[in-house]
Amino acid sequence: MTAPTAPAAKRPAGRPRLGVTALPGRSLVRIGPVALQVRRRSVLVAAALVVLLLAAGLLSLSLGTPYVAPVDVLRALSGAGTPYDLVVLDLRLPRLVLAAVAGAAFGVAGTLIQSVARNPLASPDVVGITQGAGLAATVALTGGAAAVLVAPAALVGGLVAAALLFALGARHGLAAQRFVLAGVAVAFALRALTEVVMLTADPIDGLRAQIWLIGTLAGKGWTESLWIALTLAALLPVLAWAGWALNSTALDDDTARGIGLRPTARRVGLAGTGVLAAAMVTAQVGAVDFVALVAPQLARRLVRAERPPLVGAALLGALLLVLADLGGRRLFAPTQLPAGVLTAAIGGPYLIFLLLRGRRRSS
Repeated sequence: MTAPTAPAAKRPAGRPRLGVTALPGRSLVRIGPVALQVRRRSVLVAAALVVLLLAAGLLSLSLGTPYVAPVDVLRALSGAGTPYDLVVLDLRLPRLVLAAVAGAAFGVAGTLIQSVARNPLASPDVVGITQGAGLAATVALTGGAAAVLVAPAALVGGLVAAALLFALGARHGLAAQRFVLAGVAVAFALRALTEVVMLTADPIDGLRAQIWLIGTLAGKGWTESLWIALTLAALLPVLAWAGWALNSTALDDDTARGIGLRPTARRVGLAGTGVLAAAMVTAQVGAVDFVALVAPQLARRLVRAERPPLVGAALLGALLLVLADLGGRRLFAPTQLPAGVLTAAIGGPYLIFLLLRGRRRSS
């Protein structure tokens, strides 16, 4: 006769299933069997950026001719009915939504490209994507194409420039330095071709192309916002993977392969996602420079992380473009400046700051 076995010890109700502890500065969030490490500072920064973005949006809907009090803006948005419904809902809201969505897409694209290149100076307007879209749009605008064909042409031009960039930078597993150098070469070549097309075009068509190349949100709204939003929604599963895959971009190839990763495939996937987002948003709003350059690095400094945070960069990109569009509308009213002029005014000094900072570090 065998002795009765003791009952299996039960796990205390409050003890976690997995032996995972939160790292310093992070909180552990469990979704079923999955445990996620969430940086607390990232959450706080993202929350602050959301509040600032909402405040900037309210300000953008209020300021203008006529001025609409914030209370009336909120009433119009709630559907209560005000004398300013046409101004708020039909004239200003579509442009505000476009600025926010386009800025977020620029922030995402810049984060992915900079992480792959491991260079804070890399962005769609540096590695040739913006220049490819600009060349195609210039050819369409100066060649008598219908206005509806300009955005598709710009999208194709951006993707062709990306294909050329990948072809030139594909050796050695799309190495970071080669990727950036190939992008700069592509950007210079395409910019030169754009200038040739503009110089040989009719002056009026050349002026239209120049306005597009600066980047403006004037006369645009729901349709452009929808295309950008659909692109981001289609890329959402890839972006969810990218948020995790970006953690390995700082590793050298030998280390990455040693822990079972495929660095080349990851770099191609991340860069391809960033290129697609950048090409689509540039096709819709024009060559708005420097948002994709500035937003990721400012977000990284706010979060105090090793790499740009994807969500923080998207929110900061949206905030920057909303403020740039608002400044372009109101700083020199009644004259309106394209949003690209204001983003260049922000990005130029920031680029100088990065160069001086890099020189100080090297010395």
